[in-house]
Amino acid sequence: MHKQRDNRKNAVKELIPIITSSALFILGIVFGEPLHRTPTLEYGVFITAYLVAGWKVIWNAVKNIKSGTIFDEYSLMTIATAGAIAIHKMPEAVGVMLFFRIGEFFQDLAVDRSRRSIKSLLEMRPPFANLKIDERVERVKPEQVKAGDLIIVKPGERIPLDGVVIEGSSIVDTSALTGESRPRNVGAGDEVLSGMVDVSGLLTVRVTKPFSESTVSKILELVEKAGIRKAKAEKLITRFARYYTPAVIVLSASMAVIPPVLLAEPFSPWIYRALVLLVISCPCALVLSIPLSYFAGIGKAAKEGILVKGANFIDALSKAGVVAFDKTGTLTKGSFKVVGVIAKNGFNEDDVLKFAALAEMHSNHPIAKSILEACRVSSIDGSVESHEEIAGMGVKVKVNGDTIIAGNDALMHAEEIEHDTCRVEGTVVHVAVNGVYAGYIIISDEIKDDAKKVVEELKMLGCRVIMLTGDSRGVAEIVARKLGLDEFHAELMPEGKVKIVEKLESESTVVFAGDGINDAPAIARADVGVAMSGLGSDAAIEVADVAIMDDMPSKVAKVIKLSRRTQRIVWQNIAFALSVKGLFIILGSFGLATMWEAVFADVGVSLIAVFNAMRILR
Repeated sequence: MHKQRDNRKNAVKELIPIITSSALFILGIVFGEPLHRTPTLEYGVFITAYLVAGWKVIWNAVKNIKSGTIFDEYSLMTIATAGAIAIHKMPEAVGVMLFFRIGEFFQDLAVDRSRRSIKSLLEMRPPFANLKIDERVERVKPEQVKAGDLIIVKPGERIPLDGVVIEGSSIVDTSALTGESRPRNVGAGDEVLSGMVDVSGLLTVRVTKPFSESTVSKILELVEKAGIRKAKAEKLITRFARYYTPAVIVLSASMAVIPPVLLAEPFSPWIYRALVLLVISCPCALVLSIPLSYFAGIGKAAKEGILVKGANFIDALSKAGVVAFDKTGTLTKGSFKVVGVIAKNGFNEDDVLKFAALAEMHSNHPIAKSILEACRVSSIDGSVESHEEIAGMGVKVKVNGDTIIAGNDALMHAEEIEHDTCRVEGTVVHVAVNGVYAGYIIISDEIKDDAKKVVEELKMLGCRVIMLTGDSRGVAEIVARKLGLDEFHAELMPEGKVKIVEKLESESTVVFAGDGINDAPAIARADVGVAMSGLGSDAAIEVADVAIMDDMPSKVAKVIKLSRRTQRIVWQNIAFALSVKGLFIILGSFGLATMWEAVFADVGVSLIAVFNAMRILR
């Protein structure tokens, strides 16, 4: 709330000088003739409007000159508008400063809207560890724990350091690391990683790495380094001004001094011609239309529910050659659903689902929930006589006099249940009743409705589409085949995703889209990182360059199309402005252009370029 209030205050603070200058500017235009008859009043109105709108530009020009940057767009705008005032073209001088200030305000507003807190990423850092010393437990900072020490992890706590379970069993939520929603059973001898959340049981863990080398520390470090290494494109207008500004100033100064000296003519006409040339050469068409083109692109994207954090990312998106997606929560919905039931040995599909539901009716596991939701029996009820959780395999229960086994293929073998189906693609729950194999249930994470559409559209745009996921190879292969992906990489930890992104960047401009904390390093490392932020983590949004607010992957193709259109319009404006100004600079140099032509070459070209830029919003 405080931050929102601060943002509103800053917006109002920016709007006050814009509104004040606009009012004075309109007043000066409307009452131009009466004001002209009173020079003091005329200068008072326009100079005040000029200073109110342009003090930031003037101040930046002064600061840059002090720091050694003499020629940039700020200095040329200041000199050109001061020259316009000197030859009594004050409305133009005010207009240039005013429109530039408005463009900056709206672009800053668009960028501010896309900022998000890094709160979730910081929450991933465990605040403490329960260090076991002899028979007592002491709460300490994770940095104080050494490799070989024993720590206690209670249900609901985040595991603070990497280690191996030596006592206890539990279900751990690995979604912060892998991005996958499927919990994992762990027991004695199993490895656990920092960042996982203990869901159900008390664990005693022997630490294998100090905190500085733990998985969670690596993720935080990767995000930090990736953010530092990512190059920021220098603004085109600044690069252009490095050459254009000194050339124009030197040409104007030379015209004011050299011809009258060599030709022994009065200085006054040549100074006037030089000032006309300076006004013609003012780069306001570029200074206005280029930022406004990018702003229009950013604004159009915002209307589509896509927040782009800066103009430089529009440039990068337009060059995209490879688009990589995370799977769960990005291409898929992140929720499990029964997609198939195969019955065996005289059982029917409803029987298989009913017995599986009876076995799983007291479980909070996502797979169990998907089975319960799919079961057609309106009320699952039964008298549970016994219930045994078999770590890493499934459950064995006795309900209503029937012994039901539900779990993976390894459980069927362990219980010596004869069955003819061992290898099935995807997540599978096998069901046996009273020692007889009843069949199996295929469970899948649902693919998003527009996932196939985005793959097709990206391929039409000439992009290679790949998937990077922490899920198993079998599940990843099914999704890749259904969507028609060019390539996929499975069973990846966050650092694995970063390495693949780095490799792809050596071949082309890479866009990476993900939704979780685990995706943050890859999002930060890619040329353009996209956060699917409707259900995603704040950390992913913070490090991302683009945030898609409604979780639709098809918006990735949409923003790339929009970026390419924005780029075309930017280059149209650059070519148009330079060609027209080039023509009038030649005319002005020979004295064939008056101040009216100067006004057209400046204000007219600027308006046409701005109107062209605003086409992006249509």
